Parts: sequence; structure tokens; C-alpha cells
Amino acid sequence: MSRDSRERTLTSKLTEALTSSLNLSEVFANAEDLLFRLMPADYMALCVSRPGLRGDYDWWVTKMPAPFLACYSERAEHDFVRSAVVRKPNEVLRDSEMVTHRKVLERSQWYAYCRELGMPLEHVMSVLLDVKGGVHAGLTFYRARRRPFSRRDQARLQALTLVLTQTVRNCRMYGEVAARGQMLGAFFQHQATRCIVRVNPFMEEMRTPLTTALLMKWFHPSELGPLGLPSVLVERLALLAARGGTGAFGLDTWERKGEARDLAGQDLRVTFTHLPMQSGQELWALEFQELPRAIPVPEAWRQLLTPREVETVSYVLQGWDNQLIAEHFGRALATVKKHMQNIFDKLGVDGRTALICRASLMFRGTLS
Repeated sequence: MSRDSRERTLTSKLTEALTSSLNLSEVFANAEDLLFRLMPADYMALCVSRPGLRGDYDWWVTKMPAPFLACYSERAEHDFVRSAVVRKPNEVLRDSEMVTHRKVLERSQWYAYCRELGMPLEHVMSVLLDVKGGVHAGLTFYRARRRPFSRRDQARLQALTLVLTQTVRNCRMYGEVAARGQMLGAFFQHQATRCIVRVNPFMEEMRTPLTTALLMKWFHPSELGPLGLPSVLVERLALLAARGGTGAFGLDTWERKGEARDLAGQDLRVTFTHLPMQSGQELWALEFQELPRAIPVPEAWRQLLTPREVETVSYVLQGWDNQLIAEHFGRALATVKKHMQNIFDKLGVDGRTALICRASLMFRGTLS
């Protein structure tokens, strides 16, 4: 069997393992050996953030020293891996793309710390999975010997990033609920879910009353197919099912902008989730969320910023640039730039994009 054939077989088995359960511990146990075979490394770690607790993570690890986990939150600010991947979510990075030069890596506090723990960090490959809903996850591979991760290694992990993201999201969204009883019944005890579950995938199994209300609000009767679902959503579901539950980033979500008077300023987002098989049936869940178009200033930020800075942030979150803000308030551009730098410093972000991303994650984490 050729190397390409072996890789395709491993990737297929790994995808199956990653969708085998809604319990992340079980999923990771099933996938661990396959991940190491596909991306040979000495250490591996998966961490998943806890919504609302900055720097606090749940860890699923392989061969890593216990002090690494116990002290991570205290040392996180020195982790150049974390600092690099948060700037480029869903993009796999090698250490050569995280630091400007090999000597920078070797002189870093993180490099020295890992060596103190008996876990030499010579080469790293990592990706930040943007799970949404105020949650992110990091998957990192470490090599203790001087054998750099190749572009082929990077491409293999990049190809798996979508299914990894979906796995973490599904386990976080539904794992705790499903553990309390029969999976389908448990979903609908969870009032925030507001989803439709379909089988194979074109027979509707059940829906919440809230879902029916949202369909009536956002879709004209002429847009609904014979099963009572909008044809556009059925078409998207068919495309995802044909791909085995995976696809390009963004394919598992669909959005509509509110144009009618009663929907102005809102968007409807539908998230498609491929669930583990039940009694031989392929299951999907469709979750509906109404989102305000402008991201509000997080309440926690209002306590850190001056009233003028809060006002400035509110316009940044609406997509205004510095020049437009300066013209609107009749201020000098230099003054607005100074306000922005003060805001970045107070909030601990390194720029406008990071500020908007963090506000968006914080806001989505508060949605019911």
C-alpha cells in the first residue's frame, strides 16, 4: 500500500473516531493513537476553554508532565505557541511560523520552562479551534528531538481542523445534556437548544415549539418544503450529508439577514450538527439563533474603560475605522489612535481584529 493510501485510510479511521461519541474523553481516547500515527510526535495536548473563565482550561493530554497542567494558567503569558495561534484561529502553525528565528525560540521562557519539566520543546505544531459560543480549543503536538514538522504534517492537520472543531463543539453543546438520558429526548429538555433533528437526513424526528415560531417569523410559507422545513436548509443538509458531515469552513452554518421591519438589526443563524449514529440512523441537529447585527460592548469592559473609550469601542464593533470615528466626533485622528491604544492596553489585546474577535466570543457565550 502506498503512503498516500495509508494516509487516506488513517484519515478515514480518524474521522470515524472523532465522531464516535459525544463524550470528549471517549473521543480523544479513540483518536489518540491515530493522531500520533498521522502526525508523529513525542507529546500531544488538547485543551478546551471554560466559557467565562479566561485562561482556565480542561485538558486532554498524552505523556505530558503533571506540573505542566497544574501551573499552565500561571505561565500562559509566556507561551509563545498560544500567543501565535490566537491571532490565526483555525490555521495550523509550525514553530517556524510562530517565532522569527530559532534562537528566539531557544531563548524564550517557555522553552526553558518545558526543559525544566523534562519535556524538551524542540519543535511544535499547533492550531486554535474556534468552536464558537465563547469556547475555543487548542491542539498541539510537541517533538523533543530536532526534527521539524513538515509542510506535509501541517497540511494533514489542516485538513482535519474542521472535523476537530465540530467534534469539540458537538461534545460541548450536547455531551452533558445527552449524558442525562436518551439522546434525542435529552436535547429537548434543554430549552436553549431550539433545534430540529432529522434522520437519514430527510425525515423530521422532532422539534421544539420555539423552532416552529422562528420558522414562521423568518420564512415565508412559500419557502417551506413538504416537510415543513425551508428548502434552502434541506439543500444545505443534503450537501453536508453527501460529504459525510465534513466540508469547508462555514458550510455547517447558514445565515439570513433580517430585512423586514420587525427583523431589522438581526440575523438568523442556523448551525448544522452531525450527531453520532443511533440505532443505525444518521442524525442531524439544526440549531436556530437570532443574533443582533452589532456586537454590544461586553459589560466587563465597561468597568475597565472610560465612558469615552466605551463609546469608541461601540463604534469599532460596528465596523467603523479610526478616520470615520474621528470625523463623527470632530476629533483629531491622532486622538482616536491614542484612545485605541489605551483600549488595547486595558483589555490586553494586540489590535482591532483581536478586540472584535474577543467581543464576539464573549457575546456569543452569553446567548441562551
